[in-house]
Amino acid sequence: MPGNLPPETASFVGRERELGLLRELLGEQRLVTLTGVGGVGKSRLALRAVADSHRRPRDGVWWVELSPLRDADLLTTTVAHAIGLADRSPHPLDEELCAWMADKELLIVLDTCEHLVAACRHLVGELLQSAPGLTVLVTSREPLGCPGEQVVEVSPLPCDGPASDALTLFRARALAATPDAEAAFADPDRAAVAAEVCRRLDGIPLALELAGARMRLWTLEQMAERLGVRFDLLSDTSASCLPRHQTMRTAIGWSHELCEPLERLLWARLSVFTGDFDIAAARAVCSGGPLPAVRVERVLAGLVAKSVVRSSQERGAGARYRMLDTIREYGQDWLAELGEVRVLADRHAHWYAALSQAADRDWMSPSQVDWYRRMTAEHAQLRTALEHLLGSDPTAALETAGALWFFWFSCGHAHEGRAFLERALSKAPAPAGAPYAQAQWALGLTALLQGELDTAEAFGEECTRSAAALADPEPELRAAYLHAVAVLMPGDPLRALTLAGPRARAGHGGRPTGAGWLLCRLATGYALCELGRFQEAMREAQGLREACAELGERWLRAYADYILAVASFKLGHHGEAARHARAMLSGKRLLGDRIGIALGLDLLAAAVAAMGDGELAARLLGTGHAWWRTVGRPQMGSPSLTALRDEGERQARAAIGDEAYESAFLGGAAAPTG
Repeated sequence: MPGNLPPETASFVGRERELGLLRELLGEQRLVTLTGVGGVGKSRLALRAVADSHRRPRDGVWWVELSPLRDADLLTTTVAHAIGLADRSPHPLDEELCAWMADKELLIVLDTCEHLVAACRHLVGELLQSAPGLTVLVTSREPLGCPGEQVVEVSPLPCDGPASDALTLFRARALAATPDAEAAFADPDRAAVAAEVCRRLDGIPLALELAGARMRLWTLEQMAERLGVRFDLLSDTSASCLPRHQTMRTAIGWSHELCEPLERLLWARLSVFTGDFDIAAARAVCSGGPLPAVRVERVLAGLVAKSVVRSSQERGAGARYRMLDTIREYGQDWLAELGEVRVLADRHAHWYAALSQAADRDWMSPSQVDWYRRMTAEHAQLRTALEHLLGSDPTAALETAGALWFFWFSCGHAHEGRAFLERALSKAPAPAGAPYAQAQWALGLTALLQGELDTAEAFGEECTRSAAALADPEPELRAAYLHAVAVLMPGDPLRALTLAGPRARAGHGGRPTGAGWLLCRLATGYALCELGRFQEAMREAQGLREACAELGERWLRAYADYILAVASFKLGHHGEAARHARAMLSGKRLLGDRIGIALGLDLLAAAVAAMGDGELAARLLGTGHAWWRTVGRPQMGSPSLTALRDEGERQARAAIGDEAYESAFLGGAAAPTG
């Protein structure tokens, strides 16, 4: 079943009535919004409701986390990326998103929308109007205000009785903090004290979790006494707040006061992170003054133990940490009190700028897949860093946006990358130098992916002029690749060969293992195939593949496999073509390259159709069609790619007949692309 639901990382207790209501509404209404105070459990309820649903929509359930997003202009990009729609079309992305969803049956959860209400209202309205099979579930502290919106207020957990849901959650969190707490809850008199703690905390789940974590240090009686004093002191000063909001802020403030001084300092500093982060970033950004870098990990562990910070393990990204929004907001207030807002934002931005530069240097290496996973995990932080640098350090913004060329070009973020690159280039202090040329080249790559070939060609020419002034062969080679592919795709392989072929590469010089040289070899292989010089194309592609294998690089190596597959297919070696196409698909799946996967499926289909397996070819073409739809540009508008795909279809239909072809095609098209 397609979808991307996150794992449940927190306790879930009770809510049977709410779950029943929510599941019923999701079967009848197209827009349901869960509202309530921060910490009341809106996200947890939404996740449990959609994860346990017996009737899942045909095209899946997709979770879009909006908590880290600060720029409303990136909302559509965020939604598209979360549901697996790669932003590689020249058309406005909201139009592409509406078109892609038009015939889909799916459920989207927009989690944490209160800071983007107007933008969410507009986008949800467009999507619901365009996609009759779409249902949207929203979590927000306030409704969106859309027509037809069904609003459900999420209440705190019931606190009454010896088996209340609030007491059950409090007990679970206390036992997680210390098994010694079991005795306290087993005694009826002391259990009554625990029930009073739950009542004072209004049954708000986050407040109960914070209190439960304190049981490793205090008895129930100590907690009840100190919590009572704390609430009594603040009851008058917070009278203007809504009661539940007042309770939540008071409970967080109480937890804050009970932290060690260094824990409070780290809490404030960690609030600079949007989304999740790793320990290396926490050390680099949050150390200083009384908190040396060597102590950050131990202090962070203390905040995890107190439920202030949550931790998780992610494949390829290691241990990750994050704060819930309500706790993060409290930390931001204290960061302002400390007068460290600007210095922490600067540190954060420059740490991720340095990380981007490191990833760029190491992209053509055995660490490529690790960098792909790490930078994907850091996506929210990269956005935050770039936004800050655009306003505070335009030179660093330009360098960072350009260094992330592989993220924009190879990892499926062309629309977003183009927007950041255009802004960075417009703010650059002077239109010259290596960083400017690099950003210009990266912008040309995004135009290339979006099919704006005239624009890409113009950038290729401009990058060639800029690179010539730098006396560095690497940017010259990169510019040659951009220019060559921009003229190759609309049908001029001879000119592409002149720009990027062996003679041109030798004229530029440079390292045969550099990205520019290898990209030019890739363009050369494509051009030779287009010219029908398949033996030469195979030699070029084999040389490229061997160079990439020696480097430990996977992204370009997979495209070398593709050229080998095309050349083998054209020479009539269909078994060899299928073998190379499968190798290409293996590499592309590893890096989530949607265009590469779609290309490989079309080619594999043509090869197996030529070998007589029409049913498998039809299924592969159906799956390829589904992947092309996520890209937005079938066969990238290339006549030769379209011809190859059509040849596979003709042979498959001839082998099994139209009816069997259509059935197998539809079966393949239903394959997940997430």
